[in-house]
Amino acid sequence: MMGLGEGQISAKPGGCLPEPDIAGYQGSRSDGSTMVVPENATPQGSDMLFDVAQMGLAVLDAHGVVTGWSSAAEQLVGYPEHEILNRPAITLLATREDGAALADQCRTQDAWDGAVTVRHRDGRPLTLTVRVFPLRDPAGTGRWAVLARLAQAPGMDLSRLMLEPLLTYAPVGVVVLDTELRYVWVNDYLTYDGALPRERRLGRRMEDVLPLEHAKLVEVPLRRTLETGVPVLNFEFLATTPVDLDRQHAWWISCFRLEDSAGRVLGVWYMAVDNTERWRDRERLALLSEASAHIGSTLDVVRTAEELAEVSVPRFADVVAVDLLESVLRGEERLPGPVGGRPLLRRAAQQSIHAGCPETTAGVGDVIHRVPASPSGRCLSDGVPVVESLADVSASAWIAEDPNRADKVRAFGIHSVLVAPVQARGVRLGIATFARSQRPDPFDQEDVSLVEELLARAGVCVDNARRFTRERTAALTLQHSLLPRGLAAGTSLDVASRYFPADAPNSVGGDWFDVIPLSGARAALVVGDVVGRGMNAAATMGRLRAAVRTLADLDLPPDELLAHLDDLVISLVEQEDSDQSAEAEQEEVAPSVLGATCLYAVYDPVTRRCTMARAGHLPPAIVRADGTVTFPDLPAGPPLGLGILPFESTELELPDGALLAVFTNGLVQAGDRDIDVALTHLADALSRPAPTLENVCDNVIGTMLTGPPRDDAALLLARTHGLDARQVASWDLARDPVVVAGARDDAARKLAEWGLQELQFTTEMVVSELVTNAIRYGRDPIRLRLIRQRNDLICEVADGSSTSPRLRHARTTDEGGRGLFLVAQLSRRWGTRYTTTGKIIWAEQSNPDTSTDPIPEST
Repeated sequence: MMGLGEGQISAKPGGCLPEPDIAGYQGSRSDGSTMVVPENATPQGSDMLFDVAQMGLAVLDAHGVVTGWSSAAEQLVGYPEHEILNRPAITLLATREDGAALADQCRTQDAWDGAVTVRHRDGRPLTLTVRVFPLRDPAGTGRWAVLARLAQAPGMDLSRLMLEPLLTYAPVGVVVLDTELRYVWVNDYLTYDGALPRERRLGRRMEDVLPLEHAKLVEVPLRRTLETGVPVLNFEFLATTPVDLDRQHAWWISCFRLEDSAGRVLGVWYMAVDNTERWRDRERLALLSEASAHIGSTLDVVRTAEELAEVSVPRFADVVAVDLLESVLRGEERLPGPVGGRPLLRRAAQQSIHAGCPETTAGVGDVIHRVPASPSGRCLSDGVPVVESLADVSASAWIAEDPNRADKVRAFGIHSVLVAPVQARGVRLGIATFARSQRPDPFDQEDVSLVEELLARAGVCVDNARRFTRERTAALTLQHSLLPRGLAAGTSLDVASRYFPADAPNSVGGDWFDVIPLSGARAALVVGDVVGRGMNAAATMGRLRAAVRTLADLDLPPDELLAHLDDLVISLVEQEDSDQSAEAEQEEVAPSVLGATCLYAVYDPVTRRCTMARAGHLPPAIVRADGTVTFPDLPAGPPLGLGILPFESTELELPDGALLAVFTNGLVQAGDRDIDVALTHLADALSRPAPTLENVCDNVIGTMLTGPPRDDAALLLARTHGLDARQVASWDLARDPVVVAGARDDAARKLAEWGLQELQFTTEMVVSELVTNAIRYGRDPIRLRLIRQRNDLICEVADGSSTSPRLRHARTTDEGGRGLFLVAQLSRRWGTRYTTTGKIIWAEQSNPDTSTDPIPEST
């Protein structure tokens, strides 16, 4: 750069030069070698981060005269082209000493960059960052190019020296793009240790270098920043890298727009951080957290398996299948240790990113046939996770031997499978199979660790559900064994019932019902509710039902029966309280007995009247023939076991065809409905026309139980059938032994009228003994009654005495005492029941022939 600023140099003919394309120049060094500036690249040095076309450019000849001047240079220092061309460049400098120093450094170093002070056209000093380097034109004449821009701040050189290596070698990716999103500069981090050289990026668009999906994701925030100028911070996305197409990486980028001092947009740059490991750790924690909250919401084995599959797809795998041992699904207890023999596996749940799980070869509930060499076979036998690559289907013998399975693996692109045991407390419960198809990442050791922790939590939930299933099954078995298997109410009532145990997690409760045939063609309806859940409630229910049946055999009125039942409950509670050695058991048993409720009703088809009493239970519903539904206002009575108030009975008349419905609170308290609203719905369901009682039950259940009940629900329906007057015959008798013969004759004539001559002899014997006993030991009034049913003939003798006769065996020397013994031998059963005016001694005989019945049972 000899003679820079020295003397007057005449301008080169032809005027000013056009703005040069830096890539088109070849510069010459002082030693005569040629320097080539490559295309699509800025000169090396501090200006590499900036678009060269946006910098001020001046071209000087060998003597330092300005021969070329760009518009950017004009905007920078204010001199238009016609005022600066053919003038020495040194005239722009603030002092000539700066020019001399610049010339010396260019001669010795063949190039120079640094900061200089120039005079703006308006006279103000201007500090520029300048780079000077030699050029060679086609004629071989030496020239110099000067690139300049405003110095950003004092100490810019120091900032450049620090910033350039920092960005170049920083452990984060830094990229500069122009306004067309073409690469201008890329630091070393994104060359992937030379696997993707910088030269392959510079001047090219993103989709030409990166995977298309990756490029589209990154361009979204870049264009937004380029258009609005608003930085995009913390933008995160998943994509593969150009050198790792089999694994997704998590990228975190922040974008910023580049502008010059005049506010012109030069491009955009962004920082990129490969946040894969941290993202995977975060995803693992999120998956485990969701699993803890989601898995085990119920105590149902199948639902728990479904929750495990739902949590895993699509966050961890593309398809998941959970196969459990058949014994686990049944709730059976298993011993710790390996699974021996050929245990039966059944598909409990499966989930896929595709509807219907088309990737699997089995459906939910199907038996799984394991191949010993398969990952599932090895996992179940060894109890350790197995990872296998399915990239080459032909290399897996267990897949190749099943064409259907092989076709599905190829069709859906399943490339990796992970099978792990589901176990808890040392007991193996089944296996879980995870497969990936659309996710490019194969399963690795970190995934194995995650699955082990996930299944450890899920296994405990499955085992808890299995234990609950076992206990629930046992409680249901006990309860069903204690409930009536068939309801026999004679011909006076048509009955139908429904029972629904509580849904998990509340388990089975203590609701119960019964129909008990009584003497005199009567029948008792009873329904009760025991406080508590599980085995203990079922056992307590069995106690109370047995007690009610025993008390019912005594033919006690409903209020007296409940009083005796109340005494029994009090004694049970006191027994538990007195057993100090069973304190833990006391806390469970005593509350189940205390507070139980019961409703007891007796229907007499002869009088068509029903006597009821209740102990803290809901009143029944009565549906009359016209569809009217009423809930009789019965005295409530206290729950059983309190012993604080007496029980009261209420007698109602039920005409033929009336429907009596008794139920437990689980039927009307399902959901959050108010009790009055629930009773209204119940009345509507009961009044709905239906051909049979079974249909009425279905109407009620469909209306009241829209989902699994939270409490046991029991329903018992009974339609009344009163006895026709022709089926009952009665005679008032005087308290005189001579009437015995007449009573026998009256009974014989009635049997002949009914066509029951085969029963005449035994009936005359029974009538004779019972009437004689009433005359001898009873009081007036005395009444004989015969009741004819389809299957039974009942003989009753009532008197005004409350003294109960007893059966005894007479000695051979005794002249009497054999009357009741004969009655017992001649009858199917016999007994005594008390009334408000005395007692009734009755005896039942079986009708030998019911094929022909001239007398209808009811009108």
